[in-house]
Amino acid sequence: MTPDRPGPAVPPPPTATYRLQLQPDFPFAAAEAAVPYLASLGVSHLHLSPVLEAVPGSTHGYDVVDHARVREELGGEGGLRALSRTARAAGLGLVVDIVPNHMAAVPRHNRALWEVLREGPASPYARWFDIDWEAGDGRVLLPFLGGRVGDELGHLRVDGDTLRYHEHAFPLREGTATLPLPELLDAQWYRPAWWRLARTELNYRRFFTISDLIGVRVEDPEVFDATHGTILRLLHEDVIEGLRIDHPDGLADPGAYLQRLHEATGGRWTVVEKILADGERLPAAWPVAGTTGYDALRHIDGIFTDPAGAGELLGQYRRFAAPPADRGGDWDATVRRAAYKVVTHELAAEVDRLTRVAAAVCAAEPALRDHAPWTLRTALRELLVRLPVYRPYVSGGDAPETVLTTRAADEARAAFTVPEEAAAVDVVRDLALGRLRASRALGAPGAREAMAEFRARFAQTSSALRAKAVEDTAFYRHAPLLSAAEVGGAPERPAVTVEEFHAYGARVQRDWPYSGTVLTTHDTKRSADVRAGISVLTQCPGRWADLLVELTEQTTRVGSACAPDPQLAWAAWQTSVGFGFPYDTRLRNALLKHVREAGLHTSWTEPDEAYEKAVEAFVEAGPSGPPLYAVASFAQGLDAHVRAIVLGAALVHLTMPGVPDVYQGTESEYRALVDPDNRRPARFPPHVLERLDARSGRAGLTALADLSEQKLVLTAAALRLRRRRPELFGGAATYEPLAAEGPGAAHCVAFARSGEVVVAATRLSLRLADAGGWRGTGLALPPGRWSDLLAPEREFEGHARVAELFATSPVALLERVPEGEPLSRDGRAETADPGSAAPGEPV
Repeated sequence: MTPDRPGPAVPPPPTATYRLQLQPDFPFAAAEAAVPYLASLGVSHLHLSPVLEAVPGSTHGYDVVDHARVREELGGEGGLRALSRTARAAGLGLVVDIVPNHMAAVPRHNRALWEVLREGPASPYARWFDIDWEAGDGRVLLPFLGGRVGDELGHLRVDGDTLRYHEHAFPLREGTATLPLPELLDAQWYRPAWWRLARTELNYRRFFTISDLIGVRVEDPEVFDATHGTILRLLHEDVIEGLRIDHPDGLADPGAYLQRLHEATGGRWTVVEKILADGERLPAAWPVAGTTGYDALRHIDGIFTDPAGAGELLGQYRRFAAPPADRGGDWDATVRRAAYKVVTHELAAEVDRLTRVAAAVCAAEPALRDHAPWTLRTALRELLVRLPVYRPYVSGGDAPETVLTTRAADEARAAFTVPEEAAAVDVVRDLALGRLRASRALGAPGAREAMAEFRARFAQTSSALRAKAVEDTAFYRHAPLLSAAEVGGAPERPAVTVEEFHAYGARVQRDWPYSGTVLTTHDTKRSADVRAGISVLTQCPGRWADLLVELTEQTTRVGSACAPDPQLAWAAWQTSVGFGFPYDTRLRNALLKHVREAGLHTSWTEPDEAYEKAVEAFVEAGPSGPPLYAVASFAQGLDAHVRAIVLGAALVHLTMPGVPDVYQGTESEYRALVDPDNRRPARFPPHVLERLDARSGRAGLTALADLSEQKLVLTAAALRLRRRRPELFGGAATYEPLAAEGPGAAHCVAFARSGEVVVAATRLSLRLADAGGWRGTGLALPPGRWSDLLAPEREFEGHARVAELFATSPVALLERVPEGEPLSRDGRAETADPGSAAPGEPV
């Protein structure tokens, strides 16, 4: 969509964003009230969750029902504009999350879907939705009935021109309202059906396996314009300045979509929620600033994880929980087993559609005929479960062999007993990679379109499969180190060397300097501070083993406190150590979600009531009962080392290449578990920063004993520095690794930004203490005098002793002092530009 007139100049990229999770209990007005605090914190932009009209009561906003309106429950467009004005007056811009892939499949709220269900394929809105009309005999399957339709007839009633079923409402096709109910149902453009039929009969694309979210065809230019018009108008009217794109892997052609969006926005700052596998690269051709930052999360967490200890925990886990290799004992086998389950059950309808498309291509090409549908389906299944990434992006520059390897093809062929039938693997692989070339005989109408459709749908299905098999299943089955079971994580290799981290940082600075970086999001399964409390176990696996023995003895003495299975016990105690207090329904709910997602003993669709009651009883008498005192005592003994991880990870995140996104509340100590726990409305205590500024004074972090206060002061110092001197962190900036020297060198991670800022953090502090401390380890600083912004009275020069650098804190944030200039009380040169300070920030 191109605006009728040129919009304002493209604003500069953010220096840092602050994510606010909007919902009816935290609308635009609440965000507006938080602006003074967030401006004083030092961010440049507020990052808002989706703002368009969503299902009433939605606490996340990803279930959009109307792209033309700003959500009324949040305050409508007037509320958004008021927030924008207030933010702009404080020097802040707005970045908004948009959802191009899907809408809520709730007809009574989704007018476009309502019209399609009423008028069928002839509706002008029919092109909006990814519906396979042929597969459903010309009708859309609506899997919302609680039982088989024959058993639910008594709950279906006609109300004028509407069919009602409990809270659901569906439009009636014109002229059918007076028909007897069975005939009326058969006369509609849709088929109300038992919800379980979605697995095999669904004929519309959805978000992952969620039938309540229907896929949108933004590849159609008219649909793109209709679904992006309001957001683009707000961009060109300068109400918002940048975009976060939710789930681009679900689109038919993400690259083409992003190019169209780039042209329509005039090049506004845009990041994509692309989950990159370990070692995978973002397609270089995409016209975006980068990812939303899960790749950064994996690298930051990795440098604060001990590889040897992670290996010891894996061995302990296998002995304690005794899971078979394919049920959590081995990562690769666990992922493969989970993928088989998802592809043959939850995604059966999607695989059937792919099979039909592949069969149509084969039927139209003489050289490919006589491939039986079952062989194509088998080949599809075997190749899909072997994809090591969320979605193959050959157009991004990767060679085909890196996304669908010859080894994967060889393994897929082994599923066939007759070699000739295994040839279906090559057909499917070539179709998926766009290698299949049609002969001149391929003249059947739509055959070439079918080839293009197959490639797109294969990629869409692979991303859904990977997300469900890895994020939503294997992460809950393979639990030796729960802090590594995070979106974008690599549980099979949780630790990252300092050299690997520096290589990653240099690559981001070179290729994607304005890419997003995160530590906690609305989708992380555990907040960064919870993960810190768990990853510290890699530094003391022996202590963890002793704690497990003590806890097992305590719970064994009380029958109701016994865990229903050892895998759950391991995960529950690890979660308890990381989560800390309070132990209440939040922990119980997270563990119930854990066992349902794992799907080993119970699940969302086939719940085992007896097992789930046993889980609740265990949580009540175990982690929430008397054993919590042993857990608390254990955690207290590790407090200083957890603090080192929390502060180190926060500082590295805020100063490394990229644009840091601070999730609501994480500037202070923030312990949250999987959603919905991590999506609770934000609360901002008034004047907290002013009080801390006054208390910390020249002493910095040393004046603050509380972790929340220390983390807040650290966050403000780093963010204010980024805002005050953006040239040190932007596209023209540099990233220089610094290496410590001496016996403790491996425990220091340090780097310089543009020769003017030095960042240093302690890593694996417990291992360091066990080894005898720093023992003369030094860090050569770039030339000049350096002031620590976290303890402004401290200066360093030349070859700094690391023990002195970290004498009062496990982290240091140094800024070069201009020659001959005295320092202000907060460590900045007295000549700093007063105009650069945000409202409420000392100058």
